[in-house]
Amino acid sequence: MDAALFKKLVAKVKVGKHLPDAIYLHKDALHSLPETLTKFIPAVANALQLDDSDWNLIKLFKRDFRMSLLNYPTFYQDSYPALKQSLNVNLSKLTHKIVTYSESDNPPILHRKETMILPDNECYQHFVDITQEGENAGLYENSRLIGFKRSWENLIHRSGYELIDGRLFRSSVILDTEQGKGIDRHRTALVRHELSSPMKSLIKYGYLEGVHSIFDYGCGRGDDLRELEAHGIDAIGWDPNFSPDSEKISSDIVNLGFVLNVIEDQDERLEALLGAWDLADKFLVVSVMLANDNYIAQFKPYKDGVITSRNTFQKYYAQSEIKSYIERSLAEEAIPVAPGIFYVFKDKIEEQIYLQGKYKRHHKWKQLTTPELPDSKDKSKLVIAQNEDLFKDFWNTCLELGRIPANDEFEHSEQVKELIGSHKKVFNLVAELYSEDDFKLAEKEHKEDLLLYFAMGLFEKRKPYTQQPESLKRDIKALFIDYKSALELAAELLFAIADNELINTQCIKANDTLPASLLNEGHSLIFHKQYIQELPLLLRAYVGAGLQMYGELDESIDLVKIHITSGKLTLMGYDDFNNSVPFLVERIKIKMADQDIDFFDYVDERRRPPLVNKHLLLASTTDIFEKQKSFDKRLSKLLDINWNEEVILHRAEFKILLEKNKKKISNFKLISIA
Repeated sequence: MDAALFKKLVAKVKVGKHLPDAIYLHKDALHSLPETLTKFIPAVANALQLDDSDWNLIKLFKRDFRMSLLNYPTFYQDSYPALKQSLNVNLSKLTHKIVTYSESDNPPILHRKETMILPDNECYQHFVDITQEGENAGLYENSRLIGFKRSWENLIHRSGYELIDGRLFRSSVILDTEQGKGIDRHRTALVRHELSSPMKSLIKYGYLEGVHSIFDYGCGRGDDLRELEAHGIDAIGWDPNFSPDSEKISSDIVNLGFVLNVIEDQDERLEALLGAWDLADKFLVVSVMLANDNYIAQFKPYKDGVITSRNTFQKYYAQSEIKSYIERSLAEEAIPVAPGIFYVFKDKIEEQIYLQGKYKRHHKWKQLTTPELPDSKDKSKLVIAQNEDLFKDFWNTCLELGRIPANDEFEHSEQVKELIGSHKKVFNLVAELYSEDDFKLAEKEHKEDLLLYFAMGLFEKRKPYTQQPESLKRDIKALFIDYKSALELAAELLFAIADNELINTQCIKANDTLPASLLNEGHSLIFHKQYIQELPLLLRAYVGAGLQMYGELDESIDLVKIHITSGKLTLMGYDDFNNSVPFLVERIKIKMADQDIDFFDYVDERRRPPLVNKHLLLASTTDIFEKQKSFDKRLSKLLDINWNEEVILHRAEFKILLEKNKKKISNFKLISIA
């Protein structure tokens, strides 16, 4: 082995953690190297009489004829293992140096361990999850601060986190006093630096605007409550450890946030759920921590959960598991809002309003035309012309509702009745002056929204409501013959999503009518999530059925893929969709037939597939469309791919093609490199 051959072989290495000057690789992945290197590395260790147990990580230098054999004894046990010993070999000079860190209180530590093993390693996904937590916490923004144990721990602390059994949590103020034997539940209460995720969901759906009272059941140290009170929201809470003397008070909304996870006694856990439910006048919010079997397996089992190193109990759930538990316990439907977060409505009118709101399209109708001035003899039309703003407001209300508003649905009802007469009479007059086509479209869309709402209720096998909101009763009367007829139409819609031919036909139609989409004929339709409400009704039902299992789409999701023949729905999130070439970070496959969800994370940046030909998913009216289209043409020519269809490339393949052509991407430019 000489320097030239060594450098050539190292350049061929595609696995491992690649830094500008070196590659780190675990011994378990040694067989994936070029055969000559696979034999050479152990031979060097043997020549230096280094015991096989004294090294488990290899560092290969890219520019120099050097390598290091490193010993991280707890590589598989610790999330961020410490270096015990390094043996650095200068192969040019045939010298070596051993450095030990066993006595050091600030040894080097490892990050991104998944990059140093192969994807088929049983620990791979667990390591990916560890890295993702650090990414989410913003701990990797400055790599110079994370290389040594002490600086890493300080960074975690400064960022408001704490490392518990290798998992990052928001910092807790740990009590120093000995609590005696048993589970230390008080240690699970976290100090939050922002509102918790269930509280954020309440903001999203307009429940924290000061109208509803809030009770936080198991409020911990009260961080959420302080923030809500600062905004003038009626919020109080109770906690068995930190606010045991507070009174449990019935409220519109009760939040049971990450409480069920930490109660080891199953009877007591059920009591907490039932107790919180009893206090909820309108609905209960339940949130829990989710984890897969691989993550749970690392802990010591205890009852139906695990014990952490801080002597706290944790019961991790799967999405379907916690949904079933809530529904069995309360005999009520648990509506998924996000992974691990559910709403359970006691007020069924409120439930219907919430569910309707999920499927209702909201248009900001803007009148583009001015009515013709009426003949002076037509007194009523003259009155309308003289009070144009008032009657335009009435017309916009008709468009928003898709029907004539009831007296209590239009703020200035008395005024228009004094000027003209009944709402029906006013409607007939303004419909002549404005575009009746707009109203017909609004009526059609509102009817579709209601059918979708009813269909999703049937999909979830939701019990028929004994009472309905007054607005819904009016909608049914105006848009359908009766409630029974509406349900029959909804059932037809729901059954149709299993018809592959119909789905295919509607995907072709959607591809023709959406501002942007990508159709793989007979296979799939891909589009940006902002166009969901513009889909044909059948496809809205298809997507809606998939999201019944997942919850609402959040900001992390960019694209949606409808699988035409397999009954699946895929959600895709990218690192920055505004980039000329975004890279896939998260892929979620919802299997409706199996009632199951698969999550795929691409934490390792080197594994993230690129999204090429992004212009196909942008509306031609967007500001960057022409720039993106021009860039995609140039990139496709460089890579020798079709620029007008979906092209799937692996990240490594994409990188190789760019390097082969001596190009790199900078914004929307292809820049030559030496």
